[in-house]
Amino acid sequence: MKNFTLHIPTRLIFGRGAIASIGTEIARDGHKFVLMIAGGGSIKRTGVYEQVVESLRNNDRRWEECWGVQPNPTLSKVREMIAQARRLGVDAVLAVGGGSVIDSAKAVAAGYYVDDVWELFEKDEPVNRALPVYTVLTLSAAGSEMNPYAVITNEAEKKKWAIGGPALYPKASVVDPSVQVHLPWKQTVNGAVDSLSHIMEHYFLGGGETTLAYDESLMRTIVQVTDRLQQAPTDYDARASLAWASTLALNGISGAGLGDGDWTTHALEHGLSGAHPEIAHGEGLAVLFPAWILYCQDANPALFARWAKAVWGAASVQDGVSAYRAKLRSWGAPITLKELGIKREELKELAELAWGVGNHGVVKPLEPEDFLRILELAFE
Repeated sequence: MKNFTLHIPTRLIFGRGAIASIGTEIARDGHKFVLMIAGGGSIKRTGVYEQVVESLRNNDRRWEECWGVQPNPTLSKVREMIAQARRLGVDAVLAVGGGSVIDSAKAVAAGYYVDDVWELFEKDEPVNRALPVYTVLTLSAAGSEMNPYAVITNEAEKKKWAIGGPALYPKASVVDPSVQVHLPWKQTVNGAVDSLSHIMEHYFLGGGETTLAYDESLMRTIVQVTDRLQQAPTDYDARASLAWASTLALNGISGAGLGDGDWTTHALEHGLSGAHPEIAHGEGLAVLFPAWILYCQDANPALFARWAKAVWGAASVQDGVSAYRAKLRSWGAPITLKELGIKREELKELAELAWGVGNHGVVKPLEPEDFLRILELAFE
């Protein structure tokens, strides 16, 4: 087991009715004027917006609103929001939405203090200064509510890159699973797949029995409660279990003692959705992670076989991958790049776009041509 330091400074308020506390959390830290960042308007249809603004009013907090964050959030929108934040002179940022909204809020918070926010992505250095970030989560998937990372797409350059650093931990995050019960099934599945992927990116490093066993239990739980939600979308206990598992998948615990992770699959997906922003992050991971497992299993056969048995009850890695793909198919998720509308002649460019992204090739050393071979395995 590797040495590690675990420090999660985010205050997490979890459960039914928790949204009413967001104004209190902002007030206790002394912030008076927040920029509220949101997506396309679903928070108004679900009643989340009304709960948030009521809490802000009850705590005498001022706010201005910025709408229009899209899935696979873009640099151009982030720059627009940074300009708005500076013009208003806000002293904190409040994200109300899913991972894309929270990632955008973190980028705005960091970009507030620099000339050009994209320079932070290009430098690959920790972000140590940012406006305080608060979140009200409406879609459990990315784990952004309790980690210091944000991913943004530079649409002009087709680069989907990440930043991270201690200043990007949300000060407080609210998770009320009851507001997620009416999510479209596809979004629930994408969230479950993203969460499973976050766990596996740490798990396959191996090296710490306690964390490996924890991760196996977490993966089995995600599969079980997602099955339950397919039959009963309003099952609160299942929804709450999935929401908490999603947070735990990327708040630092799932990798404690294992290392910082092998993010090859995320790199491949960022190359994919950077070029095709219409592809949801979870859809890309559903297609790519099984292919990565098949390609890299020889790096640690015993650990990959353990995953197959512990999570899927399978006798071999191939059978484990087949079981995972069967589960994805039963949930309605894609399992090939061809299903996502990708053409074979695109694969080389997608591999090149992915190569420059993040920390990859840890479990198994990889060269650019290996990225292409993994994409070929995922094609059909």
